[in-house]
Amino acid sequence: MSKKREIKLSAYLVGTGMHASSWRLPAASPGASVDIDYYRALAATAERGKFDMVFLADSLAINEQSHPNILNRFEPLTLIAALAGSTSRIGLVATASTSYVEPFNLARQLLSADRISRGRAGWNIVTTRDLSGNTARNFGAESHYELEHRYRRAEEFVDVVRGLWDSWEDGAFVYDKETGRFFDPSRLHRIRHKGEFFSVEGPLNVARSEQGYPLLVQAGNSDAGQQLSARVAEVVFAIKFNFEDAKEYYDAFKRKVASFGRNPDNVYILQGIAPVIGATDEEAQAKKKRLEALLPDETILGFLADYFKELDFSRFTPETTAAEAGLDTLQAANPDYRKHQPVIARENPTLREIYSLIIGSFSGDHLVGTPEKIADTLEQWFLGGAADGFMLMAPALPEGLDDFVNGVVPILQARGLFRLEYEGSTLREHFSLPVPPNRFSAVRSQP
Repeated sequence: MSKKREIKLSAYLVGTGMHASSWRLPAASPGASVDIDYYRALAATAERGKFDMVFLADSLAINEQSHPNILNRFEPLTLIAALAGSTSRIGLVATASTSYVEPFNLARQLLSADRISRGRAGWNIVTTRDLSGNTARNFGAESHYELEHRYRRAEEFVDVVRGLWDSWEDGAFVYDKETGRFFDPSRLHRIRHKGEFFSVEGPLNVARSEQGYPLLVQAGNSDAGQQLSARVAEVVFAIKFNFEDAKEYYDAFKRKVASFGRNPDNVYILQGIAPVIGATDEEAQAKKKRLEALLPDETILGFLADYFKELDFSRFTPETTAAEAGLDTLQAANPDYRKHQPVIARENPTLREIYSLIIGSFSGDHLVGTPEKIADTLEQWFLGGAADGFMLMAPALPEGLDDFVNGVVPILQARGLFRLEYEGSTLREHFSLPVPPNRFSAVRSQP
């Protein structure tokens, strides 16, 4: 009998929240992004809400226009290792780039975190967007890799990492004190990889974890990014701003997964949501307006000027519409804009709204309201085949996570759409995914 389909939930943790003015709220702690006790409390709240995982993004460079909550923050792999000791069931996903590190080091770090957490780690695979313009120079290069180059490198990088994770077959360490035999050499393997970008001998000096190896997460929006996702990802993070767009993406991506000979039911699509929750719709709208009022005009225009280098934003105000600014038809150099332009061209939002759209601090009025309204929207998207679950990108933390766990989760549970308790102990078990077979064990088992 197949397991009943249930909503999957992830909490995107970033300091005081996704909204750039969240740090100015009276109850906010502006230094939250480097407060381990604060992150432990957030993870504990998400675990109390039976979330599948928490998600930690990253960037390798900043500038004066960067979001306040990323100007001073922990490195994600370090953070999930720290959170492993203060949680027991929730998954811990860290972002790590394939463009500016080597596969052996990252394979070792990720698998170490997986072992430390007893099989609860995940890797959000990114190639790194250079929104600051400084990334390459931080790593001794003059220019950032072009998108096509980044994804060719990423394809090989992931294959090397997964090969290294299979260095040790299960049962390789025999620990026989009587004979002095510490391990079985026949179960130790070198990948001896030589490719376009990497030459890696192996083996890795960390054995596989309870779940085999970390869950693979990806959020590529370009054609190359979606190819990588469809080939290797087990959880995919997307952001669509209405049901129709989300449904179209969901169906197309599942077909792409199937084209690689994979089971689409074993690849989960989480749609990013940034709900604002209140006891009444009016209270939720007031919360939204409070955050918007704290956002200086120069922050909005400065960010957009940095994002769209083709335009002179000194001529505009935050209330200028997309059409008035020419953004509805702009062929922007920034590849990230491709996922936003259809919505902007269709709805003609103001620059203020475009800013919120790009940084993910609001999802639209269908996700501003009471817990019942939010639950209704999530139920529609889930049962309507537009999502397998959701990435909660709360505009303000910890308030937004508290409101969701205390208000929305019980409604989803009462409707039979979300778990009442954890059934497994590893991140793969939360997603009903099997332990990946070790490629070398599979070879050994062949006649």
